Amino acid sequence: MNTLFRNRAFLIITGSDLLQNLAIWIRNMAILYYIMDQTQGNPVAISLITVLEYAPIFIFSIIGGALADRWNPKRTMIIGDILSAISIVIIMGILSSGYWQVLYAATLVSSIVSQFSQPSSVKIVRRNVKKENVQSAIAVTQSANSLFLIFGPIVGTFIYTAMGIQTSMTVLLILFVASAILLTFLPKDQAKRETGTSLFADIKEGWNYVTQSRSLRMLGLVFGCVGLSAGLINPLAIFLVTERLGLEQTALQFLSGASGLGLLIGGGIAAAVSNKLNQTKTLMIGLLCLAVTMLGEVLSSWLWLTMGLTFLSSISLAFINIIISSYMVSRIDEHVIGRVNGTIMPLFMGTMLIGSSLAGVIMNQTSLIFVYVISVIIMLLSIIPGLRVQFNDHEATAESGEQVETKEVLSN
Repeated sequence: MNTLFRNRAFLIITGSDLLQNLAIWIRNMAILYYIMDQTQGNPVAISLITVLEYAPIFIFSIIGGALADRWNPKRTMIIGDILSAISIVIIMGILSSGYWQVLYAATLVSSIVSQFSQPSSVKIVRRNVKKENVQSAIAVTQSANSLFLIFGPIVGTFIYTAMGIQTSMTVLLILFVASAILLTFLPKDQAKRETGTSLFADIKEGWNYVTQSRSLRMLGLVFGCVGLSAGLINPLAIFLVTERLGLEQTALQFLSGASGLGLLIGGGIAAAVSNKLNQTKTLMIGLLCLAVTMLGEVLSSWLWLTMGLTFLSSISLAFINIIISSYMVSRIDEHVIGRVNGTIMPLFMGTMLIGSSLAGVIMNQTSLIFVYVISVIIMLLSIIPGLRVQFNDHEATAESGEQVETKEVLSN
């Protein structure tokens, strides 16, 4: 762990992630509250925020992952932050004219840019952090980001309620500029990138890499089920507060805080004990706990019980995140890590997009509880493919051999 905290690249990437996460939470809270005020709490309008956040991830992640394997990752991340800052300036100008719908564009642009920056961040971590420290690095990053699940909603709520939407956008601008400046201190990238093949050939290689691995195929199905389940309920979380608990919309920050605390504590526990656990069984238990706690959240009518269930749900999610992220970073060949990420993530984001698109419509036709029950059933179904994901070294070695054979066939 001491070695990790002396790693310059890891510290800079973590610092940039923290700045971007704070910016995202301030953006999320400000836009959520503002659109709630403008539309009098229309569920479809609220769901559209999530749709615009995840649609670009589904559309651009395949291309972004392939380009991340070609481009200089440091330069890509810096340009991404600069583009985000420029977009905020433009949005602030239009917003001052009274066109509040432009706030949807803030979510859209940020989401598109992240599809080029996120794979680059993973490549830098893979390249600069030793394999034996990868799991600890992911746990530290997740725990640090969890702090902003606690404080981000509180800060975002305070800035919006005290100073308004324009000040919230100004803070976003400052944070993205600060992140870009911090990234300039990353070590120079000396790696050579092969660009002799076409972009489509690179994307195809990523697809073949995934399809030749049973574990990656099954992991893709898990991502698909979890994405659809999460997509159905994520846009409706604010209605847990206003409809089930009967509180003001700003009380959503308490649930976000409980979630962040759960991820923080869960990440610490997972980092300490995950190597000693059967990772397949841990994944299954985590998915089961998520389903149970989700059902409990929507049935609860007491704030403290809902917060407690959210806390337990996030502990489960912390274990799931670290197990899956460690597999994705340490088991995948570095030269295709962006493309594999760009192949797997659309399965998650595409199903989440479908769920988010349907969430407000289904709730309008039925009820909040009905939507949550559907989400719970889908989460339980994710356990079936999850049972076939193998995390042990023997499976990884066998699948690595399959990848080599596939590359030889393609090259011939």
